[in-house]
Amino acid sequence: MTNTASVVVRPLRRTDKEQWVALWTAYLAFYETSRPREIFDLYFERLLGDDPQDFNGLVAEVNGELVGLTHYLFHRHGWSEANTCYLQDLYANPDVRGKGIGRALIEAVYEASDAAGIATVYWLTQDFNAEARRLYDRIGVKTPFIKYARA
Repeated sequence: MTNTASVVVRPLRRTDKEQWVALWTAYLAFYETSRPREIFDLYFERLLGDDPQDFNGLVAEVNGELVGLTHYLFHRHGWSEANTCYLQDLYANPDVRGKGIGRALIEAVYEASDAAGIATVYWLTQDFNAEARRLYDRIGVKTPFIKYARA
């Protein structure tokens, strides 16, 4: 999808599972959480599936090694006839941060959304994620919404 210098952003492949597991494990650890192995297996299969309700997966690759990932979902929106895109997960290994990996992954989601005729892409992050927020402030627009969840 996207090729920036030596970074290649491409769809997730079945052969990527071991490296994807390592990346998603690190992503979850950053947010101080974990998931059981069966969730890893289920999510990976959904990322590779062809159900339009499932997530899509992209990875960033440098010299044959996966260094980042993103997962996104197209879904309906109640206030619009057009669908929207939710970018759920975005992660780059700490040793490649600041080298354009996150930007390349987000731009690849933008490209996939454009190709699907979807103009809106949104995502969430935690307020303490200052490094990522610096990127998000350059590539997106912070909204005034505050997320709530069921108690």
